[in-house]
Amino acid sequence: MMNNDNQISKQTKLFGYIGEHAGNSSFSATLNKMFKENSDDVMIIPMNIRADDLYFTVSNMKESHVNGAVISSEYVADVIDTLDDLSSLVKRSGMCDIIYKEGNRLRGDIFSVRVLSEKLKDLYISKIAIIGTNHYAKAFSFLACGFNVSYFNENLEELMDFTKEVELNDADINRIASDMSVDLSSFDVVLDFSDIDNLSMIEKLPKYNFDMKNKKQISALKQRATELNAAYTSYDDMLDKLTQKAYAEIKRFKI
Repeated sequence: MMNNDNQISKQTKLFGYIGEHAGNSSFSATLNKMFKENSDDVMIIPMNIRADDLYFTVSNMKESHVNGAVISSEYVADVIDTLDDLSSLVKRSGMCDIIYKEGNRLRGDIFSVRVLSEKLKDLYISKIAIIGTNHYAKAFSFLACGFNVSYFNENLEELMDFTKEVELNDADINRIASDMSVDLSSFDVVLDFSDIDNLSMIEKLPKYNFDMKNKKQISALKQRATELNAAYTSYDDMLDKLTQKAYAEIKRFKI
């Protein structure tokens, strides 16, 4: 059992929370509170890691006392090359947000996109507009059974390639660009998984608008939602659900 001073013993199982600004997030503190409340001898340590040091840090986890790590949203695509074993969803999407050490091997999986999908189901979401074709868009598309999804991107050829990659037949694909006027108010939610730095072409947004960016990342969707007086939800706004899911995954794996 973790004691009241949060001291680490030889038996304590350690996990990392890896991000560029991990120490500024309450992710680790929230998760450690859950471990303590449940008498789990586990601790997650925030690790502020620069992009240049990411590969070295994660690779050396094999030789350390750290049993795994949660990866902050800015690095989920960059850790793939450090992994020995990948879940099916990691292989198909090209992202990983939780790593487990198994012997001398690192295995990667995804939990945050499952949290997002469950959140949308709790909100009784049906019609979804996805902007972009990145790793989050791929992962979500593989979990999108039951949703009615339309896809938007600046480059239609890229979008067509994306729909083939995620095995979507007769997908509703649409161009979105700065020289257009776009009304997305007929959807239940917008998920922005793009690298578009300005969404001023969107004239109307729906009731719900999500991206997976943390508070240290620049969010074009947040900016446009503010301008249009629409609701916006970030990675940090889902922290309670994310830490609950991370707790369940770590406990299932290690304790």
